[in-house]
Amino acid sequence: MTWLHTWAGITLGWILYLMFVTGTAGYFDTEIDRWMQPELPPVSPVDTAHVAKTIVATLEQEAPKASRWYISLPADRNQPYPSVFWQGASVEDGARSASGSEMFDAHTGEILTPRDTGGGQTLYQMHWRLHYLSRKHSDKLIGIATLFMMVGLITGIVIHKNIFVDFFTLRLGKGRRSWLDAHNFLSVFALPFHLMITYSGLLFLGFSLMPYIVDSQYPDEGRRQFYAEVFDPPGLVDARGENAVLRPVEEFIAQAEQRWGRGRVQTLDIHNPSDADSRVVLYESISATVSTNAERLVFAGASGELLHVDPADASLIKHVRDVFLGLHEGLFASPLVRWIYFLSGLMGTGMVATGLILWASKRRQKNESKHSKPHKGLRLVETLNAATIVGVPLAVGTYFMANRLLPVAMDNRGQWEVHIFFLTWLATLAYACVRPRHRVWQEQLAIAACVYLSLPLLTALTTERALWHSVSSGDWVFAGVEFTLLTLGLCFTAAARQVGKVQLPSRPVKREKA
Repeated sequence: MTWLHTWAGITLGWILYLMFVTGTAGYFDTEIDRWMQPELPPVSPVDTAHVAKTIVATLEQEAPKASRWYISLPADRNQPYPSVFWQGASVEDGARSASGSEMFDAHTGEILTPRDTGGGQTLYQMHWRLHYLSRKHSDKLIGIATLFMMVGLITGIVIHKNIFVDFFTLRLGKGRRSWLDAHNFLSVFALPFHLMITYSGLLFLGFSLMPYIVDSQYPDEGRRQFYAEVFDPPGLVDARGENAVLRPVEEFIAQAEQRWGRGRVQTLDIHNPSDADSRVVLYESISATVSTNAERLVFAGASGELLHVDPADASLIKHVRDVFLGLHEGLFASPLVRWIYFLSGLMGTGMVATGLILWASKRRQKNESKHSKPHKGLRLVETLNAATIVGVPLAVGTYFMANRLLPVAMDNRGQWEVHIFFLTWLATLAYACVRPRHRVWQEQLAIAACVYLSLPLLTALTTERALWHSVSSGDWVFAGVEFTLLTLGLCFTAAARQVGKVQLPSRPVKREKA
């Protein structure tokens, strides 16, 4: 079991570390989105029915006779600004473009044009969709890494018979023993979270890891039919080809709020809005439920008749899956619970990092006791550890820095933020290859500290949203991100100073033969 635990952790440990860092940041993806688009106005409560009416009026001018209008309303923290996506429109019918998307100011109805950015959504997606890889290959690699994580957790529980004693044991300044104690503490303290996040992650990738279950029942490229039957709302029909006027959207929202409560409508999905057989699907907000699925109402767009009520838990098996996915994403979480998710994610990050360091430390100690040179595998692991454990957070910091320094009107600006993330990570790998192993940790930690501590200053110099302005205006989302960045910068500073105090063991001098 010990052998299996060791190699399940070390084989894909660096990918798991990337997944934990970006996934943990993803619990504040919406807040990071707002910080990376400082042009957006602060968020305040609005009348969703009035917002929907304003957006529909805009769509009737911008995308008439489209096949679909998908309107997201500011019902909760997960969707702070109203937005719309349309498709199937025709320029000949007066549409601005065949498809497109816009974000709106909820109070004025004006179209918002913030800077192009990857935002928090890219960080969140990075923990399950590896950039530059195809979706097929990314899913397989992430799935295998998650399986290894589950094996590592289970074997770790088995081999630690004194798991609760280990939890209360933390010996500082004891070299490898300290790394072992830290690894045990971080693993045990958030063990329920680690098990939940890993198992639910496997459920997320179930269709990719076990494709033949679906393929056996839906052969000959029938997977699209399977997804339609499982996830699409009932009662959708093709356009009849006869023009008809869509009923006022306030009527649909009023009926939905009678069932769900005021402000609980999250999405309006309008199919063929100008057709006699138009359908209006209203989605309930999932912020008050753990499940990723909520009730849906399907209306006839032309008459306003309620055609279908699609319950959230129509299938027990799907409901169980949706609950696990909801636990994984944490979209239901209150601010307190979200911080618990974030801190648990940091502990998972630390668990993986200490495991990688422990593997290298143990083998380095064996080599030094035998006065032998480290083998290539050990040098490779030590290099990857320095380049990843410090390099990935440093890359996140330069990703944020690029958001402040790249020209606002730059083409493909969001993509270049991501490119800078990976170029930074690659640079830390090159740096770790040429610098002494002790120095590279201290120097890269110091660089990371400088990057994170400079971000609030860059915000003050390049935007009108300086930290003191955010605090004085009560914009605690924006200020909270900056305080978190400062805290991380101070943590990296302390880590760099601590590493600088560590004394490397001196190599014994070999006596020359007389």
